[in-house]
Amino acid sequence: MRKYMISLLFSSLVAGTAFAALDAGEMAPKFEARASLAGKPFNFSLENALADSTVVVYFFPSAYTQGCNIQAHEFSTRMGEFKAAGVQVVGVSLDNIDRLNDFSADPDFCAGKLPVASDESGQIARSYGLQVREGRPGAKDTRGVEIGHGFAERTTFIVTPDGKIAKTIGGVSPMENVQMTLEAVQALN
Repeated sequence: MRKYMISLLFSSLVAGTAFAALDAGEMAPKFEARASLAGKPFNFSLENALADSTVVVYFFPSAYTQGCNIQAHEFSTRMGEFKAAGVQVVGVSLDNIDRLNDFSADPDFCAGKLPVASDESGQIARSYGLQVREGRPGAKDTRGVEIGHGFAERTTFIVTPDGKIAKTIGGVSPMENVQMTLEAVQALN
């Protein structure tokens, strides 16, 4: 019985985090941020992007970390399928623009196909109801470089041109996140 109660308590804590994120039907907070595509910085505006199509906004903890590397690679290799579904994709993290310039151009990850935006303060992530945690001092990325920033939880939002969230996807592996996102945007059409 004790194991059951501990398991139930743990499950409710994990679930509580996921329920804090904005959900389908809610308005997506519009934001502008410095972003990078293929190593070239630019100003990203969700409002402007929504004028053209549905936008997948995926929050990830940090460039050059194991799960984020997998997720960025998967999004970039499947970018043709996302474009065929008529959507744009942008990643958002608390990384600074210099780290994102490297990550966006890296052929193993974003490969110049996937724009990533900098939310150094975590304000954008918080506006979407996401938990932002402090980074661990001295933590290093997969290149051995100190990360030096906090982390937003891995959650993806599909935002339709009317500014509403069509679906929120979180609490799954990076690969599942991309697959579930692709299936959801394909179902929108």
